[in-house]
Amino acid sequence: MNERLEYGFAVVAVATVVLSLVAVVAAPTAAERTDELDFDPGVPDEYSFTPPTQDGTAEVDGQTFDSAQAAVVAAEPGETVTLRGRLEGPIVVNASDVTVTSAPGTLALVEGTGEGDILTINGQNVTVDRVWVRNSGYDTAENDAGIWVNGTNAHVVDSRVTNTTFGVWIDGVDDVRLENNTIVGRESIYPFSNRGNGIQIWKSDDSVIADNRITDVRDGIYYSWASNVLAHGNTMWDLRYGVHYMYSDDNTLRNNLAFDNDVGYALMVSKDLTIVNNTAINNTGQSGHGILVKSIDRTAIRNNTLVRNDKGLYVYNSLDNVVTGNLVLENHVGVHLTAGSVREEVHHNSFIKNDEPVRAVIGEQVAWNESDEGNYWSGAKPADVDGDGVSEARYQPAGTVERLAVREPRARLYTDSPAFAVIRLAESSIPVIETPGVVDHHPLATPPHEDWRRYYE
Repeated sequence: MNERLEYGFAVVAVATVVLSLVAVVAAPTAAERTDELDFDPGVPDEYSFTPPTQDGTAEVDGQTFDSAQAAVVAAEPGETVTLRGRLEGPIVVNASDVTVTSAPGTLALVEGTGEGDILTINGQNVTVDRVWVRNSGYDTAENDAGIWVNGTNAHVVDSRVTNTTFGVWIDGVDDVRLENNTIVGRESIYPFSNRGNGIQIWKSDDSVIADNRITDVRDGIYYSWASNVLAHGNTMWDLRYGVHYMYSDDNTLRNNLAFDNDVGYALMVSKDLTIVNNTAINNTGQSGHGILVKSIDRTAIRNNTLVRNDKGLYVYNSLDNVVTGNLVLENHVGVHLTAGSVREEVHHNSFIKNDEPVRAVIGEQVAWNESDEGNYWSGAKPADVDGDGVSEARYQPAGTVERLAVREPRARLYTDSPAFAVIRLAESSIPVIETPGVVDHHPLATPPHEDWRRYYE
């Protein structure tokens, strides 16, 4: 009998024995790690803000008003409304080219009534600078918001929006800039679905969302039919989703931090996104994904850091995406691939110390490597004979053993056994059996991310 065929029969025989063993032994599922990474994200204590107590005034063009609304009505284009102390809302700014700000060295508070919106921007080119708005309405159906933006080229900077349903709602206008704001929803409202979103972007093009801190809302930044929006430097925690794309193409997400959420970044039903240099840490819960990719096409997911999430990356019904340069570290599942996601370009990632590097629920075998270089796998045993940094032995992170463990949880007890090691060896070296899943024909001998240990305890 042909030697290769004999070896194949031997592997099948071993697999049959192991499967039989699993079937008769009611072994407990292998314990999974439940601890989270202890790190300092540098976010503020969202409930420690001290509001001003003195009665407020508003000044414009040398005239002082007891009412903020009276002052903005009096403001002419090009003028500045200066707020002091504590004032009553709501405020509606209809004039264009107006600035609403606090007196130097102070942060004026505009207090809502607990109904409707607090500050509405209808004019063009309006700037809100260093203003605190608090206590919007509670009605999610009516989209009650702290700040409602209905004017093109509005700027909201260095401000605070607290105790609101929706934080800032961008309503179908373009060129909006939201920078260095703190947005805090209502922690007492649960579940998350009963809250509004921190920043809602609806049908907006060419806007910038930068360096904001968002917590205790439903989703931190929510996109609906928005395009060419740049979001960078934002920090989002204690949410359902840190960022949520729906029907929003050609957007860029860069240098953001999402931690302690259900999902860090949820990318859904969109295409041509650029997701680069973002960090997702400790995103666990009902979904528990660092980055969720659902019905996403032609998107670059590059140089992101995914640490101690339930699943680092979850890819569902998505095609023609490039996943490269990412650090996928200590997640329960590094990448979960399913629903026909078989045309992804995956290379130069570091898959390190994940409980399960890849879970592939697909009907064919896909290769995760460029023509001559693939990814680094901490579970592989590289054989770099010629010293070029690439192993001559292929690695199959999701093959027969992993498919069995998904289908039959009791098999997880035996995944490190000598019998399963024989199966992995057969898949990686000869191979005699081509099983559905993921294979890396050219695994890297060392991780591209030399600093990965700074996240590892």
